Amino acid sequence: MYLGIDLGTSGVKALLIDEAQNVISAASASLQVSHPFDGGSEQNPQDWIDATRAAIAKLTYNSDANLGLVRGIGLSGQMHGATVLDRTGTPLRPAILWNDIRSYAQARKLDENPVFREITGNIVFPGFTAPKLLWLKTHEPELFQKIAMVLLPKDYLRLWLTGECVSDMSDASGTSWLDVGQRKWSEPLLSACHLSTDQMPSLVEGTEVSGFLRGSIATELGLPAGIPVAGGAGDNAASAVGLGTTASGHGFASLGTSGVVFAANDQFSPAPESAVHAFCHALPNLWHQMGVVLSAGDSLSWLSKALGTNTAVLLDELGRNLAPPSKTMFLPYLSGERTPHNDAEIRGAFLGLSQMSTPLDMTQAVLEGVAFAFRDSVEALKQTGTQLENLSVVGGGSKSNYWVELLATVLNQPCNLHAESEIGAALGAARLGMIAAENADPLDVCKPPPVVRQIIPNASLHAAFNETYQLYRNTYPALKGIK
Repeated sequence: MYLGIDLGTSGVKALLIDEAQNVISAASASLQVSHPFDGGSEQNPQDWIDATRAAIAKLTYNSDANLGLVRGIGLSGQMHGATVLDRTGTPLRPAILWNDIRSYAQARKLDENPVFREITGNIVFPGFTAPKLLWLKTHEPELFQKIAMVLLPKDYLRLWLTGECVSDMSDASGTSWLDVGQRKWSEPLLSACHLSTDQMPSLVEGTEVSGFLRGSIATELGLPAGIPVAGGAGDNAASAVGLGTTASGHGFASLGTSGVVFAANDQFSPAPESAVHAFCHALPNLWHQMGVVLSAGDSLSWLSKALGTNTAVLLDELGRNLAPPSKTMFLPYLSGERTPHNDAEIRGAFLGLSQMSTPLDMTQAVLEGVAFAFRDSVEALKQTGTQLENLSVVGGGSKSNYWVELLATVLNQPCNLHAESEIGAALGAARLGMIAAENADPLDVCKPPPVVRQIIPNASLHAAFNETYQLYRNTYPALKGIK
């Protein structure tokens, strides 16, 4: 068997598959995010370890899974998080997460240096790792001087599991320190942040062995000592591995806490002016592009908290039949926005509220606003020459038939659903663990899983949603002008 561990923002998922890639057992443990101030987002790295322990322990609760048969481990994780360690490997502070925007001024400063876009192929976004370190140098200088190693979240788990400081190409692509075309750390970019390669983990491909499970941790978790741990991947690249999204023209939309439109590429295709990411894939000699919506499922979670209910209740109240566009509009910029605006300071808004507006109207508007934000990313990808011929939908939001039909209608593109699509990143991690352990052919292992259902656009409503989308596009410049 092979174990995939996916370190997300809201929880850790653990997944066991057998040699035929059948899911044997899956379990999760929740995580909390701290918001020390508006725009701040942090987690305690020890919480990642505790949640991983809990998730792995649950794997055997409701199944006959024998962890002693595991032959390889793969890791997936939330990207961009700055986990800074001292010389003993101890975190110096809580990790600053991907959706933390405190370093927007530092990001702007770095992005003004043309060498960053030239080498990485990407804008320096506030959520990326590099500006976070520049923020620490400015605001926590004594702590900055003690930094011996900078790790991404999943790579801190790797350090606990193996004792090795290693990252993979896909996750490292989101730091603003990687030469993405050459797949190596860039000394000039690190130097611009007052860092060196000595403070960076070594790099491997996601399919390669990054280390071996330490005996003490193996005993604690009930796993065999010395089994290989694969390089793994950032969460979106891991989801692509789980979905078999490896060919140009194939992509997926992830309706998770954040939103992503992911497109596989057989070559490095940078287009930073579009605010589309161009990263290394988790598989060797492949790359990918991404449009990113910072608050996708997070927008619905925010609304549920504001209304004192939960997201399942809100979605159930919508029913199953797609309604015409709401008269209320929602702009999902709760944490700023990446694609296509690259604006950390913009904030969300409801437009068109009246005394007749109901919680149901607000829920519908939130789902529509997120779907329109996804279309913004698809349009940005088209500007780079990328056309998606095949689109899957994954993430927690993919369980809502209403939301997926809405997305298909707004994009005017059929959307494929796969069995247990919400565990795509964990499946991708497990597949990478299998490849590393068995030295298997990545493309043989990473086949697309069967499509269990295809949701087609609602032809009778597409024109209405297209018209509303054009209005949505006009709201951003108007809202920005209010500041």
